Amino acid sequence: MNDGSSPLDPFSLIAAHDEAHAYGAVVPPIVQTSLFTFASYEEMLETYRGEKVRPVYSRGLNPTVRHFEEMLAKLEGGEDALGFASGMAAIASSILTFVEPGDRIVAVRHVYPDAFRLFGTILKRMRVEVTYVDGHDEDAVARALPGARILYLESPVSWVMEAHDVGALAALARKEGVISIIDNSWATPVFQRPLALGTDLVLHSASKYLGGHSDVVAGVVAGSAELIGRIRSEALPYLGGKLSPFDAWLLIRGLRTLPVRMKAHEASALEIARRLQAHERVGEVFHPALANRLPPGLEGTSGLFSFTLREDTDIAGFCNHLKLFQLGVSWGGHESLIVPGEVVLQQKAQPNSAQAFGIDPRSVRIHVGLEGTTALWRDLEAAFAASQNQ
Repeated sequence: MNDGSSPLDPFSLIAAHDEAHAYGAVVPPIVQTSLFTFASYEEMLETYRGEKVRPVYSRGLNPTVRHFEEMLAKLEGGEDALGFASGMAAIASSILTFVEPGDRIVAVRHVYPDAFRLFGTILKRMRVEVTYVDGHDEDAVARALPGARILYLESPVSWVMEAHDVGALAALARKEGVISIIDNSWATPVFQRPLALGTDLVLHSASKYLGGHSDVVAGVVAGSAELIGRIRSEALPYLGGKLSPFDAWLLIRGLRTLPVRMKAHEASALEIARRLQAHERVGEVFHPALANRLPPGLEGTSGLFSFTLREDTDIAGFCNHLKLFQLGVSWGGHESLIVPGEVVLQQKAQPNSAQAFGIDPRSVRIHVGLEGTTALWRDLEAAFAASQNQ
């Protein structure tokens, strides 16, 4: 019997409903303070002994930040979560908590470029080796895992949008006693819940869809109380990438509408991807939903994908004639964005970046925002018409 419920209802309930806040406020107040005082010597002593958990200094624990962490943990199905000042702070803190000099990480190929750079600079200086594998080749992953410390995943990966069977890869890691970590920024817990699929930790660049308004830079990691507790005690206090109360408040606001926004991004982007796939000036479109089927556990798609332009299209002219699609990095906000691959490949200190990131020089990465499918397609068509090589 259909009771009228939606698969998104549990997410919407977590995102939109809170218990009572101080002063009867319908949204949590921003606790904008650097430190918290104690009522007595005894209370301070209990806190420092670990017998009582309460805020001491906002680098470690803040009520507004904690509210966001608890919301995200519930959305991801984790026991706990930890907020950071950026997605890279979340990635670096999560990795550095669990590796030691001489360890090895297995990572899927074409990971987020700054994660790739972290692995090739700081981790390299720590003598931590990184082995890159094709996430579609489960036999290759299985061969690479013995003796590794971490399996680092993205699904889909950052530029070519390869989507993997996360549950199968996580099971391989668990069999070898390897900690699995996945970047879930693209799908969000609305469309993919990696912890339920067996991964140990799930992290986000919260600047993207979790925030949703392009006005905050933040990160977050969720998982078991044990693993999050290690990151909280071993990395957060000393690396200092703490999330500010105001940014946490902005993220709470963003989570309220996450399920609704994700469905809108998904519908508009998929329609535009299908139209691009049929366009004579487009070579290949990289969007997970255009494959035969989504991998197990990926229940929807977002607004980010990429495509290649044929030789008869001037890339610079195409980009410059766009009006609604703006040239800009990042994604996940209300606005539509485009990034040309050949520009990304010009960035300094990028040896073998085309191979590492899977970036075709004639590709563009596109984020479909919330302006409406009809208007966005007209913008793309006008850019195609104005950019044909003679």
